[in-house]
Amino acid sequence: MHTTPRRLGVVLVALMTLMAQARAQDVPEIAVAERMVPAPQNGLEIYVRNKHLTGAAGFDAAHTLVFVHGATYPASTSFDLPLGGRSWMDDLARHGYDVYLLDLPGYGRSTRPPEMDQPASANPPLETTDQAVAALGAVVDDILRRQGLASLDVMGWSWGTAIAGGFAAEHPEKVHRLVLYAALWVIEGPIALKIDPDHLGAYRMVSREDAKKRWLSGLTPEQQQGLIPEGWFTQWADATFATDPKGAAQNPPVLRAPNGVVFDILRYWQKGQPTWDPAKLTMPVLMVQAEWDHDTPPYMSHTLFPLITHAPWKEYVMLGEGTHTIVMEKNRRQLFQVVQDFLDMPAPR
Repeated sequence: MHTTPRRLGVVLVALMTLMAQARAQDVPEIAVAERMVPAPQNGLEIYVRNKHLTGAAGFDAAHTLVFVHGATYPASTSFDLPLGGRSWMDDLARHGYDVYLLDLPGYGRSTRPPEMDQPASANPPLETTDQAVAALGAVVDDILRRQGLASLDVMGWSWGTAIAGGFAAEHPEKVHRLVLYAALWVIEGPIALKIDPDHLGAYRMVSREDAKKRWLSGLTPEQQQGLIPEGWFTQWADATFATDPKGAAQNPPVLRAPNGVVFDILRYWQKGQPTWDPAKLTMPVLMVQAEWDHDTPPYMSHTLFPLITHAPWKEYVMLGEGTHTIVMEKNRRQLFQVVQDFLDMPAPR
């Protein structure tokens, strides 16, 4: 039978449609739930998002994980941003995990303290590390209670490693495995801050230009080439700045971030005084970072790793061609795989 070009085109379209439908049927659906957990600070609430495969239930400690974000940007637009069609939360959910993230008070979709509606200079720094550790504790306790668990996995990024590490050090019985991505540790030498340390204020304001400049700081033009796939920065910035409507309404738009972390860097980390004791970690620990990380340089991890003396086993992995924000760069899948392998592997014998 002779097939005309028009009929052939119709047949091809039909075949492509059937193939797309088949692929869609092969991709499991992911259930999403959101809730607010009361924060230790009176009147504030912590935004928590949860994802897992639709219909899945009865997760154990080894398949339950909570993400903790860093100093400036919320978890909701870092760990659950569908770059290239899939987020890290999606990836973990499809590996059979019950995965959570939280935005600390003052960040993302969580309650902002009333001081953030006043000029920054009118109040002292908000959301210090000890307050953030307490907020993580409130969320962990909520998850454990709801799911009937005694412990779960915790993963922190950047300042989030001090929060996750601090919580794990003080409550080791509640942490099954610990992941420290781009670990913050004591600072060698002076640090460059645009903020007067004697007049920090409650919060700081970051523009898109500031965010992009910091992301690519210290990289050569060759290293920058192709590092962030086209459109990814805009997708992230749009989602992130939208979490702060008052900041986004300014001209130019800004994101407001609490200054408690900066206060702690100046009074602790810069003076060689960490906020937590790694010798208290008694669970398996993974430390992972990228080679071009200029925010928490490799020397920090190299100093911290030997101090983890009571973990049953530990790993340190450096990934090539990535920055502090490799989670949203071309080599993000390497980060996902390293963490997944650590979470899934049986304990060494």
